[in-house]
Amino acid sequence: MHYLLFYDVVDNYPERRAPYRAEHIALARAAAKRGELILGGGLANPPDGSVLLFRGSSPDAAEAFARADPYVTNGVVTRWRVREWTTVVGPTAEAPLPE
Repeated sequence: MHYLLFYDVVDNYPERRAPYRAEHIALARAAAKRGELILGGGLANPPDGSVLLFRGSSPDAAEAFARADPYVTNGVVTRWRVREWTTVVGPTAEAPLPE
């Protein structure tokens, strides 16, 4: 299954995340190397949140990522939530529609 991790963030997010960015990116790269994190990045124009796409049998990896993320533990993320995402189109869709 696919899971989306949504982050709501503080004002001046690009500046406020700077001290924690290297640790956050290292955490993300490790999750990607394990095959858990598929894509991740910040929302732009305005930069008021982030979305990360995880793949797994449960939301556990996405939830563990958020709990360990220095953006979360240092208050740069004000709220996070994980949503199951039913993917139906594309080469890695979990529930592909018939032709």
